Amino acid sequence: MNILIIGGGGREHALAWKLAKSDRVRKIYVAPGNGGTASGSLIIENIDLNKTDELISFAKKNHIGLTVVGPEVPLSEGIVDDFQKNNLKIFGPSKAAAQLESSKEFAKDFMHRHNIPTASYQTFTDLNKAKEYVKKNRVPIVIKADGLAAGKGVIIAENEPEAFKALELMLIDNAFGDSGARVVIEEYLEGEEASFIVISDGDSILPLASSQDHKRLLDNDVGPNTGGMGAYSPAPIVTEDVHNKIMAQVIEPTIKGMKSDGINFCGFLYAGLMIDKNNNIKTLEFNCRMGDPETQPILFRLKSDLLPVLLDATNNQLHKSQIEWEDNSSITVVMASKNYPDQPELGDIIYGLDSEKLSTDTFIFHAGTTLENGKIKTSGGRVLGVTAKEKSLKEAKEKVYQLVKKIKFNGAQYRKDIANKALK
Repeated sequence: MNILIIGGGGREHALAWKLAKSDRVRKIYVAPGNGGTASGSLIIENIDLNKTDELISFAKKNHIGLTVVGPEVPLSEGIVDDFQKNNLKIFGPSKAAAQLESSKEFAKDFMHRHNIPTASYQTFTDLNKAKEYVKKNRVPIVIKADGLAAGKGVIIAENEPEAFKALELMLIDNAFGDSGARVVIEEYLEGEEASFIVISDGDSILPLASSQDHKRLLDNDVGPNTGGMGAYSPAPIVTEDVHNKIMAQVIEPTIKGMKSDGINFCGFLYAGLMIDKNNNIKTLEFNCRMGDPETQPILFRLKSDLLPVLLDATNNQLHKSQIEWEDNSSITVVMASKNYPDQPELGDIIYGLDSEKLSTDTFIFHAGTTLENGKIKTSGGRVLGVTAKEKSLKEAKEKVYQLVKKIKFNGAQYRKDIANKALK
């Protein structure tokens, strides 16, 4: 079978890497892909296409048996609906279902309507009314751009001046374009975050391994929000009891709620959760695709063939699927460009990428890279997802940072405390 993967980040490299291991796969095309998918495997090939009509024509011409959508933007624009209209098999939620991610207001209203635990909130387009709401509530407080903002549209304001500045940035300065023309202001929640990702066909639900992301740029969770600076799997905070609570209070009501609203949810559903000291759960956000970088450590531990699971979900037969995990821990450390997340410097040659070939328990997933004249260069803010697995989380951490130190490019930055919370 030929596979088409839409996207060009670390998540898409990980999906291509995992699907390439299936005996049922003949060829994988990645649109547009990156330096890793360009150079890592004979059966993986990049194609320089991004328009939906071009991708549909390509899928027909090259007998694509399944298309997998990685990032949120094409999902929000309805690529799944367009492929299905052309009788092409595609894995991912429809445009209507993807509103859970593409509109914070839609998601919050949905959670409120279906009694899914989340922070108290209100939505604003008027700056003065938003400021009045801030004044009436406690700080810290959370300001979110309503639309998609590549993981950077969330600002945790520690005081009123910071909150006002964030509101002005979004509503007046147009820092996030149309995405920030409407803002959601939320209660600040305390606790520990976890990422919980499942596959659903709209009826059945198959949970993936738990994970924990690190959103802030710098150690000890300080600095600006990013798309994610590292992750590990499993997350010890997601005990069996917490797992069952998440399924009963968040995941199952979401899939059933979508159906009762007339929307079938088929695809990856990602719930970003806050778990407090009493193991109470509140939902921070929904994504309608796998997280990046959570995909990398999760798929690195996946023992099962991923392709049959995705096909079963696409065919509304997910109840037939089972999934098996390795009994170990995996960590991904993101190496980012100089000046990320503001104005990342691009075009630097990356050295030391052959280091991971010494071990079967490490892999370097590419995100913002490109292959030029035989050399891998930086081409995005988050450049690499350096990944390792070991029997224990502590050993995995030691292994991944040994590998990180061997990789060099100008101004490389990375956090040195990925998984510290779990190790405490």
